[in-house]
Amino acid sequence: MVATAESRPLERYRLRPYQVEAARAVLDSVFNHRGLTISVEMARQGGKNELSAQLEAFLLVANMLRDVESVKCAPTFEPQCRISMRRLWARLGGLGLAAISTRQQGRAISVGKARQLFLSAERESNVVGHTAQVLLEVDEAQDVDAEKFDKEFRPMAASTGATTVLYGTAWDDHTLLERTKQANLEAERRDGIRRHFEYDWQRVAQHNAAYARFVEAERQRLGESHPLFLTQYCLRPLHGGGRLFDRQQRAQLQGTHGRQSTPQPGETYVAGLDVAGAALDPSAAASPLRDATVLTIARVSHPPRTALVQEPSVEIVEHYAWTDEPHDTLLARLVDVLGRVWRVRRVAVDATGVGETLSRLLAASLGQEAVRPFRFTAESKSRLGYALLAAVNGGRLRMYAGDASDEYAEFLRQAEAARVAYRANQTMNFFVDPADGHDDYLMSAALAVEAAANSRPRTARGRLREAAEGRSR
Repeated sequence: MVATAESRPLERYRLRPYQVEAARAVLDSVFNHRGLTISVEMARQGGKNELSAQLEAFLLVANMLRDVESVKCAPTFEPQCRISMRRLWARLGGLGLAAISTRQQGRAISVGKARQLFLSAERESNVVGHTAQVLLEVDEAQDVDAEKFDKEFRPMAASTGATTVLYGTAWDDHTLLERTKQANLEAERRDGIRRHFEYDWQRVAQHNAAYARFVEAERQRLGESHPLFLTQYCLRPLHGGGRLFDRQQRAQLQGTHGRQSTPQPGETYVAGLDVAGAALDPSAAASPLRDATVLTIARVSHPPRTALVQEPSVEIVEHYAWTDEPHDTLLARLVDVLGRVWRVRRVAVDATGVGETLSRLLAASLGQEAVRPFRFTAESKSRLGYALLAAVNGGRLRMYAGDASDEYAEFLRQAEAARVAYRANQTMNFFVDPADGHDDYLMSAALAVEAAANSRPRTARGRLREAAEGRSR
């Protein structure tokens, strides 16, 4: 049965050879009642969701005369489980089975008597009481809490001996998927039965030229050492944390262009403003240990629209720093520097805490389009850190040439002292340990990269089209 029946739906939807390899192992465990726990690591967009949907469709059809249930969980119901349900429903329709398929209570799909149930693995979800008689799947297992899985999902397959499959990509040493992978590799060494299947982006690219081009562009945009490229495409887990920038990355930050005190004609400038925690608090006592409000001015250049990587290049050309500056004086100076002197296209402002008021007042003076309020949360700071790393790795962020200034020395000191810590759900935190000083210049540079991200001028398509039509007439 394994060698013949299951090959028909696989052939119809043209699963790639590596997907077929993993599918056959899962079906072998199901039909021969092996009850294996199988781990499948596949590069992002490599086809794990298609593999899962086809396995679910085939098992529903194979068991349509039996009153049995399979269970799939994901880190969230919306959107992850919902997307999986839509994909499975589409596959059943493609097989001509819509007439005997039903959707039940918004979280299950059945064919005949067999049912595929979709559940959220969020910590607060209530999933106790379900049983997986055929298959238990865990989507994006690197983001599923291991304690939640062990306590509430694993028992669903324990009494039935059902096969369990965990899908996902790498992250760090402590995820549910990595733990399962290592256990599977150890079991394979003992008995020779393959339980772990791993297909990085190069394996996927062998069968998909468009995918190869896409990942190559991502490699150029992010850099090979970027945490997301390493984990999502190379499937290499991260190990704790450490320095944000290594020696090579700090060398990449070194530019050869000169520092500027005024803008040059025809150039575009953006800025990043990191607001000191107490800079606007008149009741705070002056302290040499308190950070400064730092403004980074950067020149932006955009690649041609035909370039593989569309991210702008950011060259830091000037720094301003203020400590213990009164609120009204600081605002007036910022409006003058940003608006009259540099005429920046956009400034990203730390709008967290006391920075919120300053951001709002700047927007009132400079215009809403020119000011990008940035509120620091764990998630937004993670995105900011990834963008900063990508800019450095891609050679798209450079500091002005050494000028023996205090600002130049402090920027490089913070770049060297900066550390990174990796957390669950593919998030990270970057910072300078307070014992090592401040991170105000570093955060200001990261905000300048954020400001540059959407600074390309808009094209007046309507007027261009009208002009072209006028010429043609």
